[in-house]
Amino acid sequence: MDAKKILLTTDLSDQSLRTFKPMSTFAQSQGARVTLLYVVEDVPVVAHGAPLAPPMHAPSIPSLIADAEKAIAQQAEELADQIAVETAVVCAPKVAEAVTDFASINGFDLIALSSHGRSGFRRLILGSVAEAVLRHAEVPVLVFPRK
Repeated sequence: MDAKKILLTTDLSDQSLRTFKPMSTFAQSQGARVTLLYVVEDVPVVAHGAPLAPPMHAPSIPSLIADAEKAIAQQAEELADQIAVETAVVCAPKVAEAVTDFASINGFDLIALSSHGRSGFRRLILGSVAEAVLRHAEVPVLVFPRK
């Protein structure tokens, strides 16, 4: 497999850090560039009783983006010792769709992400971003399972 552009996702949790060491080793062996991506989930809502009103976004979105940019920069430092890392923070209503769109638009060869391994009721409520990325990605996806 030839991967010159790798999209490494993070949700800023300790779980997502599991992918960093193996992916940095792989990126080095491929001479690849790595972009670390975080998606701020922004689900617009329609005000109750006003179905024709335009959807409203959470007023905290700008501060969430700023906080995410700081946190992702700290995570990137863990990778930057061994490889060059770019960071990106995007805002979207669906995380998995944002990941696959970002990969397609920017010409990535591989998407790498960590699965939380939720099951049962938690998976039903929280969904599976990894599964949705696998279903919709146009490039290979490497999923690191929960320990």
